[in-house]
Formats: sequence, structure tokens, C-alpha cells
Amino acid sequence: MLARDWMAIAWPAFLLAAVLEMVVFALVDPGDLHWAGQPLAWSRQAVYTVSFFAFWGVTLASSALSVLLVSRRSED
Repeated sequence: MLARDWMAIAWPAFLLAAVLEMVVFALVDPGDLHWAGQPLAWSRQAVYTVSFFAFWGVTLASSALSVLLVSRRSED
């Protein structure tokens, strides 16, 4: 893949991850999160950071799949 393809994948994924972060944490308080029945021992900042990168990873995979499908289709 070219650098242009990577930017076409990463930039929309970054923007969508930012929107997801805002929407999710407008509704969920990171201080109220629990894991396996125990309160999560992370700071709010850590929860925001990890969740952003998780959202970015999922949307990055989605964008990469879209670019892959479009590029394969144009080769046919």
C-alpha cells in the first residue's frame, strides 16, 4: 500500500474514533466502570486514552477493509 492509501485509512478512522469517544463518554462516566465485578483501577485519563485507541483500532480496520475492497474491485 502507498502512503496515500494509509492516510485515506488513518484519517477518517481518527476522526470517527474522536466522535465515538465524545459520544460514549457523554453517556458513560469512566469512574463508574467495572471489570469482572470490581471497580476499574485506572484513572479517568487512562480510560479515555485506552478507549480512544481501541476505537481507533476498530475504525482503522474498517477503513482498511474498505480500501482493500475498493482496490481489489478496480483491479478486476
